[in-house]
Amino acid sequence: MKQRLTHFFVNNPLLKVASLNSVSVVLRILSGLITSKLLAIFVGPSGMAYIGNLHDIINSGKAFSTLGLGNGIVKYVAELKDNTIELSKSLSTVFYFISGAALLMAFYVFFNAQAINDAVFTRTNNYVYIIKLLALILPLFALKTFVFSVMNGLSKFKRILRITIISQIIGVILSAFLIWKMELKGALIAILVIEIVLFIITMLSLSDVWRYFKLIAFHHISFKHVKNLGAFTIMALFSATVLPMVTLYIRNYLIEGYGDDMAGFWVAMQRISSYYLMFATSLITLYILPKFSGIHTDGGFRKEVIGFYKTIVPLFFCGLVLIYVLRKWIVTIIFDEGFLPMSDLFLWQLLGDFIKVLSLVLSYQFLAKKMVKHYIAVELLAIVTLFLTSIFFIDTYGLVGVVKAHFVSYLIHFTILLFVFRKPLFGKLTNSI
Repeated sequence: MKQRLTHFFVNNPLLKVASLNSVSVVLRILSGLITSKLLAIFVGPSGMAYIGNLHDIINSGKAFSTLGLGNGIVKYVAELKDNTIELSKSLSTVFYFISGAALLMAFYVFFNAQAINDAVFTRTNNYVYIIKLLALILPLFALKTFVFSVMNGLSKFKRILRITIISQIIGVILSAFLIWKMELKGALIAILVIEIVLFIITMLSLSDVWRYFKLIAFHHISFKHVKNLGAFTIMALFSATVLPMVTLYIRNYLIEGYGDDMAGFWVAMQRISSYYLMFATSLITLYILPKFSGIHTDGGFRKEVIGFYKTIVPLFFCGLVLIYVLRKWIVTIIFDEGFLPMSDLFLWQLLGDFIKVLSLVLSYQFLAKKMVKHYIAVELLAIVTLFLTSIFFIDTYGLVGVVKAHFVSYLIHFTILLFVFRKPLFGKLTNSI
């Protein structure tokens, strides 16, 4: 029995990646805990709400500046790494299109900074310079995403995690200093400065991967690859546009109906959620997408899905149970006693996040196989459900309604995904997918 367990852990590739990933995630969580504590002391619940709003705008800006092609790069590098000619065409096409999109997005954000500020922070808060700084950083983020995605497609997991670890250590030091010195302004600036740090470290870590970037040439741009990658752009930009806007609207709805503090409690809950979700979501991004891209049979797809559910999901579930039991202690340690009202949000948030992880594994098949129509239809239904249930449950149950809506929307989302993939998951196995 002992030998079989040892063999399972040593030879399971998913667990190997998970163990490497866990080191990075633990450090990211520790850095997040430190910054969260500082935010609780110097910013408070009301400041948390505005930080959440800035994150939504940044995520949308990032998606548009990269045309949402990060996952597409991973897929095609993984598939074409042994075909130099086609890889050169793919990398060249993506690089120049992303560069153009990033510059256009940077100009748009910079010259519309005031309007964006009024939408994100309200007219009473003037953070136009934050928006302009974001505009300047967007091209750097786009290039960093391009490099990261190439590394991911080449399965350079250790290097990606090493870059992430170093960036987290430097980032938490800078964040702590800026929050201590400038409070909310420092917190907002820190979010952007960390992106610059990550860019610099990524550029210094190319080494042997550099030979792949030498394949990039303007005359290798291929409109055939534009068409192939267009599916990823449509899927990514759809989510990057609609979901953050819905989240922003819900947060502002809470602010108007219940005040800045209530919205801040929800942002704090989302912050904690992001910490424990890192274990699963980062592993899915690192492992599942490259795997799904190389799978062309129902049996292979079923094997990977069941393998993830059997290997990672039970560990994740046990972690969620522990978090729920210790929720008040966690809130007090991460933030302070002033945030204890958010402990009522944990049950539905944890349940929703558990279903979310189950859904994410399946939904990555949409990306791997460019199932654009399925992706948009399922995501649109999920987002509409989130919006409608959030408004209804907030009006009915108050603040806890927003996390109940989170659970309901992901439950519906997962049910639909099971229906979409019912044949490869539950039907008779065929030779293709």
